[in-house]
Amino acid sequence: MFSARRIAAVLLAATAIFSAHAQQSGAEVERKALALGRDTLIIFEDSQKKVLRSININQIHNSPHTATMFAAIVPGLGQIYNRKYWKLPIIYGGVAALCYGIHFNSKYYNLYRRAYRDFIVRDPNNQAYMEVVNRSGLTRELVEGTYAQWFQNALNNKRNYYRRQRDLCYFGMIGVYVVQLVDATVDAHFFDFNVDNDLSINWTPAISPSDSKSLCMGATVRINF
Repeated sequence: MFSARRIAAVLLAATAIFSAHAQQSGAEVERKALALGRDTLIIFEDSQKKVLRSININQIHNSPHTATMFAAIVPGLGQIYNRKYWKLPIIYGGVAALCYGIHFNSKYYNLYRRAYRDFIVRDPNNQAYMEVVNRSGLTRELVEGTYAQWFQNALNNKRNYYRRQRDLCYFGMIGVYVVQLVDATVDAHFFDFNVDNDLSINWTPAISPSDSKSLCMGATVRINF
């Protein structure tokens, strides 16, 4: 099974072959082939077996542009490319929770929307509000008589509430998409960043020439990361 690093190597090799084709305009281009070993990708010509390029897979650096492109196409693919697999459950867990929230709130929004509409119109053939009445434990006589205004306001408030919750879930889905996109890009930028504890400061004396006949004494500070 190909890892993300090997996929990147194949993409890099394909780019190299495409560049070679572009440079040989007007001439017949010989067929190229790829040989993928355990840690090395070799590009050679079929006819002469001449090695054109050898790529060490372990030395391939993550490209922020590639990570961003992968994350934009499929959420989570940028994290796979950066080998941050532990972030996948967070991303897809958030997506699954938001999908459930959209489904749940949409279901009750549609219910209260129909109930509110039918209660206003009072069409005998469309009485979706009776489902709400049966759940509340009230009677039809009460909601159509003494508590009519209260019941109408309650249906309207419930409708607005579930619509707002559904819309927030949609915005949350967009937020998860944007966050995983930015995360993949930043991870690719700092993939090779050295974060070890080997930090030291070296003081070195130095003599610098000046415009006058005298010499200037000083010191050089070198910080090793």
